[in-house]
Amino acid sequence: MPRSYRRAWLRGLPPDANYFVVNSNMPYPRRSINKTLFAHEDSPRDNPPDHYLIAHSDGGARGNPGPAGYGVVIQDQAGHKVAQLSEYLGHQTNNFAEYQGLIAALEYAIQHGPKALKLISDSELLVRQIKGIYKVKNPVLQDLHARAKELIARLEWFSIGHALREHNQEADRLANEAMDKGMGRGVARVGAGDPPARPAVNPLQAELEGIVRNEVVELLNGKFPEGTRVQVRAKK
Repeated sequence: MPRSYRRAWLRGLPPDANYFVVNSNMPYPRRSINKTLFAHEDSPRDNPPDHYLIAHSDGGARGNPGPAGYGVVIQDQAGHKVAQLSEYLGHQTNNFAEYQGLIAALEYAIQHGPKALKLISDSELLVRQIKGIYKVKNPVLQDLHARAKELIARLEWFSIGHALREHNQEADRLANEAMDKGMGRGVARVGAGDPPARPAVNPLQAELEGIVRNEVVELLNGKFPEGTRVQVRAKK
């Protein structure tokens, strides 16, 4: 490009435009580089710190919506199991359960440290929404998304990635166990060296007795978890 044309081309740029010259004949606009850490907004750091946690998370709902639960397996950076988290969530959707698994993992990292977490989920929707690729349109998920981002901002480092279900089997098993048991009002955390918890009776397979008062069936010898479907049969 002749010098006179190049000067005219440059005069057409905004006065505050930044540009770099690849060669002496062709200037190009310069792009600014965003160095913000993913923990506080967008792109993940390539290199994790020396000490961090790895969380395999999964959530599900039978019937979607239906009886729901999540499972999370926490490991240290060397792959040693640190804890297991699981909870029955009542009558919810798959995406609700996936977000609850993420939030449980984030809360564990903040409470127990180190405050650095690599989360692996088989929910592509969750991963892309947290990365900002997909918008969150559901009002319930918007609240959960905001809570997750708030927790992420409290970490020193965070990364999230997608894995196929076959690479997330232990978290999937925990989520299904939570749904099977139909309980776990609080989060169950089991250390790597702790003995396994005693299996609980599955109320979904139980037959309970009740009495009708004010058009409401009151159970007499037990209770079902929230969201359980029942079939009522009058007893003579």
